[in-house]
Amino acid sequence: MARAPAGNVQSGGRSGVRIVIAGDRGTGKSSLIVTAAADNFPVNVPPVLPPTRLPEDFCPDRVPTTIIDTSSRTEDSAKVAEELKRADAVVLTYACDQPHTLDRLSTFWLPKLRQLEVRVPVIVVGCKLDLRDENQQVSLEQVMSPIMQQFREIETCIECSAFKHIQIPEVFYYAQKAVLHPTGPLFDQETQTLKPRCVRALKRIFILCDHDKDGALSDAELNDFQVKCFNAPLQPSEIVGVKRVVQEKLPEGVNDRGLTLTGFLFLHALFIEKGRLETTWTVLRKFGYNNDIKLADELIPALGKRAPDQSVELTNEAIEFLRGIFELYDGDGDGALRPRDLEELFSTAPESPWNEFPYRDSAERNAMGGLSIDDFLSLWSLMTLLNPVYTIENLIYIGYSGDPASAVRLTRKRRLDRKKQQLDRSVLQCFVFGPKKAGKSSLLDAFLARSFSETYIPTTEERYAVNVVDQPGGTKKTLILREIPEDGVNKLLSGKESLAACDIALFVHDSSDESSWKKATDLLVEVASHGEDTGYEVPCLIVAAKDDLDSFPLAIQDSTRVSQDMGIEAPIPISTKLGDFNNVFRRIASAAEHPHLSIPETEAGRTRKHYHKLINRSLMFVSVGAAATIVGLAAYRVYLARKNSSR
Repeated sequence: MARAPAGNVQSGGRSGVRIVIAGDRGTGKSSLIVTAAADNFPVNVPPVLPPTRLPEDFCPDRVPTTIIDTSSRTEDSAKVAEELKRADAVVLTYACDQPHTLDRLSTFWLPKLRQLEVRVPVIVVGCKLDLRDENQQVSLEQVMSPIMQQFREIETCIECSAFKHIQIPEVFYYAQKAVLHPTGPLFDQETQTLKPRCVRALKRIFILCDHDKDGALSDAELNDFQVKCFNAPLQPSEIVGVKRVVQEKLPEGVNDRGLTLTGFLFLHALFIEKGRLETTWTVLRKFGYNNDIKLADELIPALGKRAPDQSVELTNEAIEFLRGIFELYDGDGDGALRPRDLEELFSTAPESPWNEFPYRDSAERNAMGGLSIDDFLSLWSLMTLLNPVYTIENLIYIGYSGDPASAVRLTRKRRLDRKKQQLDRSVLQCFVFGPKKAGKSSLLDAFLARSFSETYIPTTEERYAVNVVDQPGGTKKTLILREIPEDGVNKLLSGKESLAACDIALFVHDSSDESSWKKATDLLVEVASHGEDTGYEVPCLIVAAKDDLDSFPLAIQDSTRVSQDMGIEAPIPISTKLGDFNNVFRRIASAAEHPHLSIPETEAGRTRKHYHKLINRSLMFVSVGAAATIVGLAAYRVYLARKNSSR
């Protein structure tokens, strides 16, 4: 494979590079800059040069480079710090004839960069090479190796002489290259291996180029790859040469069908080891990757503007694709994807999206940790609801070839659902409220078919559980339970639109504890009031948990009174300990499917409605009275006209 040609794609779309030079006084910073820009060694230079722009053709990538000189005076340290924070790369200088300036790199300058949180490539440059003591036989590698071990941010070390014009262009070539083609995202210097995210991206590229899906790149496929990335075909002798290099070092890298994935990865590791990072970066950027080795934002379609009470769901097209993917990776045909299957499925994504919160423990799994097709699709539905762009991105990573924008759809506004008394969504979100120790977490665990535990673990952060609920008539709904910790209710309701995404709210209380009931009803009133105030009213249900324990006195009377006063169903008794759930999940989904029912009404809400009715009635009487007056006047005028004409 050829070296990367210059151009915008190879430079990652950068319009310029800003290199800041820093170091002790007298280490040759200004002379280095002037010699690079003017190709002449200056006799006299000012203490600090103004920003200097190198010509575009100074480096092969033809990206404009601006060099910022800095002062060595203590009183200018704040200004130097600001310049360092704005750098794309930092060049730290020391004088080859002044060993103490080299020591200052590890005792002052490099720690200072860390203190300032400057996370850019660092190039260490030994200036005044012509003045170094000729009797000094220590190599640059011997001098710099301990420092580079301690400070991994150092990309390259080089010695130069402005006076004798030795390796001046190379200093800025390496600095620019470290910005445009950074080593860090691709290669682990310590282990001398490609980094995981780089491997995953290259694997995806390999699969995309393996058109016949036989697990190897044939000569024709290699040539297509070369043309796509480097705009130039490979000669047959070059293809033979590439495969020979791989086969000599790694026999399994080539088979009778062509270059294997192992061989493809080996080639890129070889390029990087030889300093040809631009080759691998060109390949990555041609396939849309940015410097974080993720697909560039412009390749992920932006979703249109949506109202707070609209949500995003997978389309049938995307669901059918995911069903096919499930079957493809269910190698043993047992109807479940085990953790290793999921890791392989997402091996072409930067990382598995379900290894972290909120997805990691949100779906039902079998004893082997496997996901059924319903659980698999449920997790995709949860991800689509919470972060639809992330869903689209991961669909692309795992091979979705359709129009990415066609993978998701926008649902109707929930307010319109209530008005039409009909639901326009297949994914329902239920907010689960309740005081501490009410049984919220046990309810979520039961939803995921997890066994009951007597151990109480307080919920401090929001938690999700997602599963498919079978409805009468054979229909299925994906139900998402979102547990809201008691301490998190005020934060949730601090936003006007906090209930906009909610299809139904559930209020759980310990049926044996009167204080738990009172707290749950207070939460119900608080949520209902918020809905009335903001216009985002939601159906509500009450769950009386721990039904295996004796109810508190007056429980039935209190619950009946609250249900009747607020106009919602009586509490649903359940016992997660006994496994008696009273069809609660089906009842939650059913209530959500009727968005105009089970909406609680507070005393303040009733008063407000009554007031509005009175106003409307008064306006009606006024309008009727006005109409009657107008009709009366008209009749009187007719009467006068007739009377006058009869005279």
